[in-house]
Amino acid sequence: MFKNIALPSIGDNQFPCFPESVGLIRDDPNHVCFRGTGEFPHFNLHLVAKGKGYVVVEGKTHELKAGDSFLFAPRQAQHYYSSQEEPWEVYFVHFYGTKIREFLAEKGFYQTSLWTMKRKEELERSFDALIEAAEKNKLWLSAALSTLAYAIIAEYVTQATPLAPKKDNSSADLIMCLLPELQERACEPFELKEWADRANVSTFYFCKLFRKLTQLTPMEFVSLCRIRQAKQMLIENRNMPLSDVASGCGYPSVSYFIQRFKKQEGLTPREYRRNV
Repeated sequence: MFKNIALPSIGDNQFPCFPESVGLIRDDPNHVCFRGTGEFPHFNLHLVAKGKGYVVVEGKTHELKAGDSFLFAPRQAQHYYSSQEEPWEVYFVHFYGTKIREFLAEKGFYQTSLWTMKRKEELERSFDALIEAAEKNKLWLSAALSTLAYAIIAEYVTQATPLAPKKDNSSADLIMCLLPELQERACEPFELKEWADRANVSTFYFCKLFRKLTQLTPMEFVSLCRIRQAKQMLIENRNMPLSDVASGCGYPSVSYFIQRFKKQEGLTPREYRRNV
């Protein structure tokens, strides 16, 4: 059985996250998927409910059993398949959203693709709820579908522990530990060498490892943090001139601030302030 419920695409910024498709695969010993780097633009989360299967990560094959899972980031190479002898039963959801991308980066979910769940039954119930809502074709209830997808991810983040050893543990852990401070200081001038030195790596390797861990460049991460701060300032200080908001968020140029804000949020700072 292969149940795949596709949903219409919406803007990345309309909801924190939104499902592109959701489903369940059962009793299919020939189930296999291979996607090259750059081919698939969404997150891909699978949870093994029964049986077993295999996932290939960086040339190494890993066996997954009930309670294990994998989470591939957008555009990441993907290769996985069911066991012939014990075909797996797997729930899956493909999802997207700028905010969920940032959230997963902050939680360290790009360090490895392979995870195991403490209590898979709770996550299965979250999957069942999204599948049921999607099957009813209530596409006008986009907020409900987004909420149900987020419930899966929130449950996943709460329960998941790494299944496979992480590479570059020392440098990777240092970078992950630096993320909260980098977020806090995002509105200050960004000095790449300072942060690379803090992680005891070269600037080149810092950028390479940072992108591997977060799927963002250091500057993209800083920009997301700055725009989030700007949104807060626009709401809490409705009479503050845009020049003050821009400089307070690390943008000396108002025009550049407006350009970055619109690219990220889909509307200008003034439009955002009016609509909130």
